[in-house]
Amino acid sequence: METHSSRRSFLRSSAIAGAAYIIGSPSFVASVRRSIIVVGAGAFGGWTALQLLRKGAKVLLVDAWGPGNSRASSGGETRIIRATYGPSRIYTQMAARALRLWQENEQRWGLKLFFRTGVLWMAGKDDSYERAAMPLMNEAGVRFERLSVPDCAKRWPQIKFDDISWSIYEPDSGYLAARRACEAVLNAFVKEGGNYRQAQAAPGRVTSSRMEGITVTPGEALTADLYVFACGPWLGKIFPFLASVITPTRQEVFFFGTTPGDLRFTEAQLPVWIDYGRRLYGIAGNHWRGFKVADDTRGPVIDPTTMERQISAEGLAAARSYLSLRFPALADAPLLESRVCQYENSADQNFILDHHPEAENVWIVGGGSGHGFKHGPALGELVSNAVLGVETPPRELLLGRLLKKSI
Repeated sequence: METHSSRRSFLRSSAIAGAAYIIGSPSFVASVRRSIIVVGAGAFGGWTALQLLRKGAKVLLVDAWGPGNSRASSGGETRIIRATYGPSRIYTQMAARALRLWQENEQRWGLKLFFRTGVLWMAGKDDSYERAAMPLMNEAGVRFERLSVPDCAKRWPQIKFDDISWSIYEPDSGYLAARRACEAVLNAFVKEGGNYRQAQAAPGRVTSSRMEGITVTPGEALTADLYVFACGPWLGKIFPFLASVITPTRQEVFFFGTTPGDLRFTEAQLPVWIDYGRRLYGIAGNHWRGFKVADDTRGPVIDPTTMERQISAEGLAAARSYLSLRFPALADAPLLESRVCQYENSADQNFILDHHPEAENVWIVGGGSGHGFKHGPALGELVSNAVLGVETPPRELLLGRLLKKSI
């Protein structure tokens, strides 16, 4: 077993993260009070609106069905927060920054949204992703342990580690109460002076490289200095040129019941787990909702508005088969609950943060790709800095990389 943590690496990472994500001078931002409309109150849009508000902007947040609604990619009870991100420095640092912001805002609001259960990342035969992750986690100040299979089996005998090579354990990571968090962000936004409106929004005309406004149901025109569209899987419908860039896919999630009195599969005794080689993950206990099992493999392309959200027999059978393999004591566990949600995938799984290519006063934010929720507060910080001209978006998030491929 190898444990990785040092005060020096933490301080170094804080400087790195601070350079990347901490806002500019509040006096600079406050001196230009811009009016901004943010469309979409999910993990990206809600946090962006709140961060813009805290930087002195006048912000209107608009959403068709409300934060954490059943159609939203950020709906549902829980989402994982972890920092194992292979060779990606930007997401490793963003995850570390996001965790600190989640904890700061929890304290500020007096709410429990983050559950520190630890995260166990199980490496398969090809462990190049995990090996690439560890130096960057050290750099970002993320505590972790490299565990051998015997180490894992001794610590968590309820897991069968067949075909696992070794694991990364993040003791300070865990999961977030997703739906409640979206509601908490909106409540804070309104309490701190933001305006919220539940309505369907459509972009207006673009003339002279600027969008003239938006239209909200039932046909009212609204204008602002700047516009941010963080509409998740609906981005391709709102802006047709993004239809080939962002692909919404159907994803199934299952919650199984454990035997009364058997505490081995509660979050007190089992961390969040990710089986990277098999593309499955889950949350033990899941805040009393059941033992969560989800498949990260991209499902069929769907319409997030009209999709019937009923699980498939094939999906349930695959989840049960996996339980038999990795958690044999749960092989016959009853299904308590299920959920059909969606990912909003970019072609390279990176987020999108960029200007509309024809409208300089419009920003597009999206491409969560199944791993975006955890990053909400840090990404919102980054987006707000970009929108207000304090910071240039990382090149990995610019639209050009995807539009060139789609032509």
